[in-house]
Amino acid sequence: MNTPENKNVAETHGCVVCAKVFSVLAVYTPGGKLLDCTVTSPGGHIVPDKQQPLVACNTHPEDEIESAYKRWQSNNKMKGSDSEYENE
Repeated sequence: MNTPENKNVAETHGCVVCAKVFSVLAVYTPGGKLLDCTVTSPGGHIVPDKQQPLVACNTHPEDEIESAYKRWQSNNKMKGSDSEYENE
């Protein structure tokens, strides 16, 4: 029996506020759904989003990140995402 395994992928993502580039390690199901991710380069952290890895610099205030995330959602028509910023 051959069962599909999750896929670990090294990706590059820009900060949602200023576009500074960060390395990210993401884990996807065999069907392509994001399971988890982490920033592997210094100075950044994950912005919670169930659809895809998003990153922000540690130096940006939370309200600035939230505003940028909402702009990102609007630009990418990601309505219905289960992020922690979704209903604020």
